[in-house]
Amino acid sequence: MSHKNREDQTVREKIHEIIFGAHTFHGWLFDMALLVVIVLSVISNSLETVAGFENRWKDELFWASWVFTGLFTVEYALRIYCVNKPWRFIFSFWGIVDLLAILPEYLLLLFFSPGVHSSAFSAVRSLRLLRVFRILNLSWFQREGEDLGNAIWRARGKIVVFIMVVMIIVTIAGTVMYDIENAWDQIEDPARPGVMISGSERFTSIPMGIYWAIVTMTTVGFGDIVPKTTGGQFISAILILVGYSLIIVPTGFVSAEVLERKRRRVISTVSCPSCLTEDHDDDAVYCKYCGEEM
Repeated sequence: MSHKNREDQTVREKIHEIIFGAHTFHGWLFDMALLVVIVLSVISNSLETVAGFENRWKDELFWASWVFTGLFTVEYALRIYCVNKPWRFIFSFWGIVDLLAILPEYLLLLFFSPGVHSSAFSAVRSLRLLRVFRILNLSWFQREGEDLGNAIWRARGKIVVFIMVVMIIVTIAGTVMYDIENAWDQIEDPARPGVMISGSERFTSIPMGIYWAIVTMTTVGFGDIVPKTTGGQFISAILILVGYSLIIVPTGFVSAEVLERKRRRVISTVSCPSCLTEDHDDDAVYCKYCGEEM
């Protein structure tokens, strides 16, 4: 390897250590500065939607948006430059988030007038605040999240059966409620004394009854459609109790899987320069996924 190639490799390694690792002072400082910029960017994009700020500080907010976009563009390019396999980062979750943080501004510049803002798409930048888990050396949060996701995936069969049972219950309850409420042609509206209404004005169809059953069973209770008959109120009370009882069922499935696979170990914040994975033991020398030296 020539001297120039070795020097270039050293520069890439240093950049990689600063950008992808929070275990060094410079890496921690870089990530903290990045978080500050992300927060300021989200605040700036939020203020663009406030009439008072948008009218008074329109030019300032516009240029601030492009300053943030420029900084994120440089950061994105450096991340691609310093990894051994750029495509792995580009198509990773964080790579897609970083791209979405800058892409809308350039698309709007090409296809729309400069005054148009992309606050909705730029809100994706707030997802990057999740990097605080690495910066504060709380990478075990990420491990816990992965364990929870794996537990949900392992319990997927039970969860599917549970959802099917819930669908059957709400279908039956919605149909029964439709029949009961429409069995009384005319009843007095409790909200309007002396005014007679028919059951069909509330539960107009079986799908409307199923909608009511879902809202009731999940204990949301919008109140836009409620039973007025004694039989309907009885069914409603039973469905609410069933809903409370079923809430704990999927939680039990996932909790059992989590407890079964519970593992506690020290995780390093160092990212593999080849495959970008961060789930390594604190004393790891080689990546356990691709074998690259850490």
